Amino acid sequence: MKEKELIKKIAKLESINDQLVAEFTYLNKITKKLGFQEGIKTLKEAAKELLEEKGLAEEDIDPPLAC
Repeated sequence: MKEKELIKKIAKLESINDQLVAEFTYLNKITKKLGFQEGIKTLKEAAKELLEEKGLAEEDIDPPLAC
């Protein structure tokens, strides 16, 4: 790849990263307001417990989509 193409790709990845960080921060704030003390971390733990109660393993869940 040429340097210009690499710079363009880096800029796109930085933009995507900024969007993801903003979404993560927003979701973390919402989950804390809903009563999950540590936000997304606590929500994830609660979700895992529910899966276990239903007899499902984490591996039974579809993996996230790749960009």
